[in-house]
Amino acid sequence: MKRYREGRKVRGSRGEKFFDIFNVLLMFGLMVMVLIPLIHVVAASFSNPSSYVRHQGLLLYPVDFCLDAYQAVVKNKNILTGYMNTIFVVVVGTSFNLLTTIIAAYVLSRKNVLWNNTIMMALVFSMYFSGGMIPFYLVVKGVGLNNSIWALIIPSLVSTYNLIIMRTAMASVPESMEESAKLDGANHWTILWRIMFPLVKPTVAVICLYYAVTHWNAWFDSMLFIRDRERYPLQLILREILIQNDTTAMTAGGGEDYLISETIQFATIVVATLPILAFYPYIQKYFVKGVMIGAVKG
Repeated sequence: MKRYREGRKVRGSRGEKFFDIFNVLLMFGLMVMVLIPLIHVVAASFSNPSSYVRHQGLLLYPVDFCLDAYQAVVKNKNILTGYMNTIFVVVVGTSFNLLTTIIAAYVLSRKNVLWNNTIMMALVFSMYFSGGMIPFYLVVKGVGLNNSIWALIIPSLVSTYNLIIMRTAMASVPESMEESAKLDGANHWTILWRIMFPLVKPTVAVICLYYAVTHWNAWFDSMLFIRDRERYPLQLILREILIQNDTTAMTAGGGEDYLISETIQFATIVVATLPILAFYPYIQKYFVKGVMIGAVKG
């Protein structure tokens, strides 16, 4: 590839050309590996059940276009209830996550906070070592959150990894800006929301994406703590359909209904994945910038 140096074109060396070609081919191969399964799932979800069962190999387009699987998914009240529960957990949980993470990161990024490094070391220790699943379950049960949707939000309010990224981003803001604000009479609350927050918005956007995707895809905690089906999140309903092959709520259980259960699984995957795929492009432009801001200074 041609490089530019002081206004002149400079030809790259043979090694640089080979490296660029290798990168392009590698990225193309990875893109194909990601896209082909997605295309297969979408195509299968729009296929006629009996035609799909007879088909062998990957699908790149629907076989006998059919919407029966999506009609069955829409009629399933469990999926609608799961959607509402998941949206509640994502919106409320992500809001609380961001609030607590931003406040904690601001406090820990200040140099004059007592035992700042000690607290940070304890948080990092908790990221690598935990009590395990059984003590975690006993704690959640002991505080009265068992079989409550709040068990999916409160125990995981702050992610240490996200806290470190946010803290590093705030620590990279020049101290002179904070000192100028204090001279104008600003308190810490004003400094946090009027100065720090606007400057680290790209990092906040990335952390928001991390938390939202984590809540959207979470199923293990709900499997541990939720007992009533009306409180099931979408991913737990999806797990029943995919792993336990439970499509009885959408089919009558025999003949053609057995065939449609195959495509129902793919339709459910599309319905469960589409919202987060639609949300990602709005955050993607902040992704690289936000992570780099949070990684410049330790």
